Amino acid sequence: MNTPSSPTATVTLDPQLVGRAENAHEAVLARALAGTELNRNHWVALSLTASAGAPLAVDELAVRTADALEADQAAARAIIADLVAVELLDGREADGEVTVSEAGWLLVGQIRGATGRIVARAYSAVPARELEVAGRVLDTITSRLDEELARA
Repeated sequence: MNTPSSPTATVTLDPQLVGRAENAHEAVLARALAGTELNRNHWVALSLTASAGAPLAVDELAVRTADALEADQAAARAIIADLVAVELLDGREADGEVTVSEAGWLLVGQIRGATGRIVARAYSAVPARELEVAGRVLDTITSRLDEELARA
C-alpha cells in the first residue's frame, strides 16, 4: 500500500507518478467492477456510450473506444459485441446504432456511484485551481505521446 506524500515534499510529475496514479484509479474501478463480469475495457465502452446521451453509431463507438483504450478497432468492436451479448447495450442492427439498455443504465449508476464517492474524496484534498493545472498538463502530455505513437 502506498503512503501519502508529505505535504511539504517536492513532487515532480514523471511517468512513475502518473503510473502510480493510474494504478490507484484502476484499483478503485476494479473494486467497483468486481462481481459484474465486466473488465476495464468493457467499462470504458459502456461509459462512453452512456456519456454520449443518445444512440451512437457502432462505427463511432468503435473509434471512441479504440482511442480511449489505445487499441485497434477490431478489439473495440469485439468489446461492443460483448456488451450487446450481455444486454448492457441495445444494438439496432437496422441502423447500426447502439444505446445503453435499462440494465446497462443501472450498472452505470452503480459503478459511477461507487467510484465517484472514492474519487471525490481523494480529489477534494487538492484545490480546484491545482486540479485545472494538472488537467492541462496531463492533457498536453497525453496529446504529445499520442503524436509520438502516430509517428511510430
